[in-house]
Order: sequence, then structure tokens, then C-alpha cells
Amino acid sequence: MQTFPLGSFHVGRVGYGAMQLPGPGVLGPPRDHDEAIAVLRRVIELGINHIDTAQFYGPDVANELIREALHPYPANLALVSKVGGVRDEQANWVPAQKPGELRQQIEDNLRTLATDRLAAVNLRVFAGEGPNAPAVVEDRELFDRQLSAMIKARDEGLIAGIGLSSISLEHLQIALDRTEIVTVQNAYNLADRTSQPLLDVCTEHGISFVPFFPLGSAFAPDNPVLGHPAVQREASKLGRTPAQVALAWTLSVAPNVLLIPGTSSVQHLEENTAVADIKLDDDAKRDLAAAA
Repeated sequence: MQTFPLGSFHVGRVGYGAMQLPGPGVLGPPRDHDEAIAVLRRVIELGINHIDTAQFYGPDVANELIREALHPYPANLALVSKVGGVRDEQANWVPAQKPGELRQQIEDNLRTLATDRLAAVNLRVFAGEGPNAPAVVEDRELFDRQLSAMIKARDEGLIAGIGLSSISLEHLQIALDRTEIVTVQNAYNLADRTSQPLLDVCTEHGISFVPFFPLGSAFAPDNPVLGHPAVQREASKLGRTPAQVALAWTLSVAPNVLLIPGTSSVQHLEENTAVADIKLDDDAKRDLAAAA
């Protein structure tokens, strides 16, 4: 599998996202505990060395499953988490953006994962319209203090690299003026390329770009990606699933794109990992690129 730098790590371009490990609504224990453990162990067997998680997946559940299945961790495994939000008693996703809250969340991740250092932690910014819209810089002073908290955690050795998530181009430009950014996570897929300017800047600077919802939002009633005629045609031609074709297209967009498709099924994990071997010809790329 091709690799790309994620800070001090070189990771395969197809990783694994742990969001689907907890129960429905990303809450509580998994539907099938043994299958969840089997998925995580199969991740390592397949040579995947990039796992994306968060303390608020469960909450705690995803991290505790990762620890149970994989600790002590392989030396080349990049564990990446995110901070900036928590779950309240009604299971809502609630911003927790103060510098002290960010620090506490980093420490909570380290504790539940039973590790001294994370490969990277993404600062998840909440300030846009809608749950997954890129935020705008509404409070420059707060963002500067958030960056300072992340820089301090890195300089103290708690995290190896700083990432940003759900951000605007302005956020990235401000951050790059202050420090190194090793990864950016924003919504991006075949039907929604709002974050294309961010991806372009990341490509220019050699920063990994990790699209979330590469198959369309898991929370949307309709999926414009998997049901798109161009995706369906190419899947039929190649004898692959629409999901595999959509993921392969996303990988082909730029060399710094890293995928973290999530699943709670070993079979789906193996299907997702196989997209690294799919080669789309120029006609297919052209048809799929026109699908937005």
C-alpha cells in the first residue's frame, strides 16, 4: 500500500476510523463485542497502521476497545484522536473548546488508550452552520489560545503532531503562521467538494488530508454518493461495490489524501482495505469528477 507522512509517521493511505465501533448513535457498547475486537485485530493483520478515534465515541467505548484489542501497540501504529467536543447526558454532541477543556480531553484520550503519546490530535472546531460544515473564525483570540494549548501539549510530548478538523481556509492559514500542522480533517466526497481549496493548500504544503464522510454523511436521509449513476456504472464495470469505487476515486484526487473508512464488520473492513488496489482509468476519473 502507498504511504504518506502523517507527522513523524509514514502511514498507509487507507487507515481505519473507529467511529462505528460503539453502539447505535455512537453511544454505549458495541452490538457485538467480539466482532469489534476481531475488526481491530484484523486492522493490524491487514497492515493498516493508522487508526482514527475520539474520546467522545461512546463516550470512552472506542478507545477502550482499541486498548483491549491492541495494547501494547505496534511501534509503527499511528493513533490519532480529536478534541473539542463532548457528549452530554442526552447524548448530544456539545462543543468543549476552552484551552483547559482541550488539555483535559487529550489527557483523557491518553488514559483510556493507555499510551503516553498520540501520533496526532485534531482540534475539532465548532462554529459553522450545521454539524459538519467547516467553521469560520468567529473568535480569533480563542483560536489563538486553542492553538497555544495544542502547541504546549506537543512540546510536552503528549502528542507528536497537531491536526485541525472542520476548519476554514482561514483557520489553516492562521495556524500555519504559528506552528506545523500535520493533518487536516474535513468533510469531502465525490458529491461535496466544498473543502477543495483546503485540500489544495494541504497538497501544496505536504499536509495529509483526511476526508470524513467520503461515502456521504452517515446522518443524511439520502446518499448522493453511493447512488450516483457514475458510481453505479463504474462499480458494475469493475465488479466492485459502489463504496469501493467512491473510496478509490477519493484516493485518486491527491497523493496526500488518507482514508479512514469505519466499520464494525470484518468483511466490510477487508472490502474497504481492498480499494488501495483499484485503478480507475482516465475515463472513469473524468465521469466521476463530473458527479459533483
